[in-house]
Amino acid sequence: MNDKLNILWTTDNKDTIFNMLAMYTLNSKKRGWWQEVNVILWGASVKLAAQDTQVQTEILEMLQTGVTVEACQDCCERFGVKPVIEKLGVTVRYMGAPLTEYLKNGEKVLTL
Repeated sequence: MNDKLNILWTTDNKDTIFNMLAMYTLNSKKRGWWQEVNVILWGASVKLAAQDTQVQTEILEMLQTGVTVEACQDCCERFGVKPVIEKLGVTVRYMGAPLTEYLKNGEKVLTL
């Protein structure tokens, strides 16, 4: 059984981030709902994460809980925020091929 959840985070809507994404991500890891939880920042989420300290705090808590966090390198470069995102401890890389691999491997992907 594949016990990994990938959460594709594309929104910059803070209500969604705090009341769904962060809450579900942290509880999934802490309560063992999923063995592995991976969050992928893509698009507008990258810009928000670089600019909002509350969002940064949520990302740091995710990382401390054992959630892996990745970000789209192209998006980071377009918004000029790659150094800020990397400083948080987020893995920045081109995500097209990895996301395709996750999908082809039958991994679960939740998109927000």
